[in-house]
Amino acid sequence: MQIEFLNFSFQYKSLDKPTLKNINLKIEKGEKIVIIGASGSGKSTVGRCLNGLIPHAIKGLCSGQLNIAGKDSSQFEMHHYTELVGTVLQDTDSQFVGLTVGEDIAFALENQCTPTAEMYPVVKSTAQMVELESLLDRSPQALSGGQKQRVSLAGILVDDVDILLFDEPLAALDPKTSKKTIEIIDQLHRNANKTIIMIEHRLEDVLHCDVDRIILMADGAIVADMTPDVLLASSLLETHGIREPLYLSALKSAGCVIDAQDKPSNLSAMPLEKYKGKVLDWFNASHSTVQAEKQTPLLTLSGLTYSYNGEVNAVEDVSFTVKKGEFVSILGKNGSGKSTLTKLMMGVVEPDSGNIFLNDQNLAELSIFERSQRVGVVMQNPNHMISHHMIFDEVAFGLRNRGLDEKLINEKVLNVLTLCRLKKYRNWPIDALSYGQKKRVTIASILVLEPELLILDEPTAGQDHRSYTAMLSFIKTLNASLGITVVIISHDLHLVLEYTTRSIVLADSQLIADAPMTQVFSQPDLLAKANLTTTSLYELAVNLDLADTSAFMQHFIEAEQVRNNA
Repeated sequence: MQIEFLNFSFQYKSLDKPTLKNINLKIEKGEKIVIIGASGSGKSTVGRCLNGLIPHAIKGLCSGQLNIAGKDSSQFEMHHYTELVGTVLQDTDSQFVGLTVGEDIAFALENQCTPTAEMYPVVKSTAQMVELESLLDRSPQALSGGQKQRVSLAGILVDDVDILLFDEPLAALDPKTSKKTIEIIDQLHRNANKTIIMIEHRLEDVLHCDVDRIILMADGAIVADMTPDVLLASSLLETHGIREPLYLSALKSAGCVIDAQDKPSNLSAMPLEKYKGKVLDWFNASHSTVQAEKQTPLLTLSGLTYSYNGEVNAVEDVSFTVKKGEFVSILGKNGSGKSTLTKLMMGVVEPDSGNIFLNDQNLAELSIFERSQRVGVVMQNPNHMISHHMIFDEVAFGLRNRGLDEKLINEKVLNVLTLCRLKKYRNWPIDALSYGQKKRVTIASILVLEPELLILDEPTAGQDHRSYTAMLSFIKTLNASLGITVVIISHDLHLVLEYTTRSIVLADSQLIADAPMTQVFSQPDLLAKANLTTTSLYELAVNLDLADTSAFMQHFIEAEQVRNNA
């Protein structure tokens, strides 16, 4: 037995109830499993127990037993864990130890006293695997979120450990890089007989390659331990707020009954002819409603160019307009310039050329503080935004800066905490929250200010489907009732499909498309340029020989909106 939890419980020092409750779980050597669950379900806590962060870095009360490689882990020092388990953390910034990408990748080899001559080729070949060979001399901290994730992945790929633990390895990766990452992990599993444990919200992306079992957690307990096909054929994902694959949602919307023997974990293996009649009837009954286009411009970017080093442009001659009340997505691969655009709009950096206008006012005329009153930005990493110890104080901070009455502040904060599913945590310390819950706190702290323009950088990273659906439904309400315009920067194609109407696509620092979202998602060649992939919804339409894939996607989106609002 490689890993065994026996009646294992854990309670964080700062909490009054256990986060893990009598966990019993066996993982055999060479297995590949995925642990899923809503934010706060305890899945990341399981990971912290496996890599030794609990009890060595994070204090609390443990009971029961955890055996790793046949040994009782309660007797382990920290180095015993690192000799057995390699970890890619969800929060990559907390994992870097080297001044350059090359040094960070080489860290494990240095600990093993590998000769320098042997180290160089290993580091170089590992960097090539994750497409980092041109960045070996760069600082990890200067990279995009997705590039940082690849550095962390490379750091454990060079290490010779039997168990590899991935805590949301896809959270900051674009779809094409996500697929490659899953393929690399699968290759390690098959060729090196590694035991693979993945903790991930993006279930459909993880299932790009086969897994042995899926462990579903809820409220600190294991509620399901089964094969992917059996789980996907059940109603457990919907019950526990986990996003099922898009193609399954579409088939179920059409009234198809999915059985485990139909191999629902693999679209290409499913007997689609069996469902074709029902899907066509469902699609042909569609009555698409096209909303009148809003004409008043709110945000205009004109000829925007910026370079960090004066040599290579991070953004090059980018121009587009966002109209009042729109819900727009900005898409592109890691390093394409998406986050740079956000910094330019915030005023953190100034463009080398070009202008940004908000309601016909040049933002260059405003201070960063004045911009922040009108443009709300939720950054990708919540730890880069949080400045207070307690949740209520963090969300109230912006309102207090405006000098509002404390009674009104209390009312506004409680309203937004309720809508972001955080009200019961209002008197908690932020350190006691999961990464996904911290993300919701940062979104709440911006939403409470009711900005004219709201920019969300990877809002679903670390979020379960139920949480981000509730949050974005609230944002959509603000969009409709208060006219708040929303720009989402994301790799989450599910999110983009469900909530945005227009997509702005960047590749290699330049704008390559500005079109209705369903048109963008029906062009495989265009998506490939931006390191994006077609969705399984598009692939389902193609496999069913539907000529108008864009209309099929639009019909699905409208059906989902009706279902979510029911």
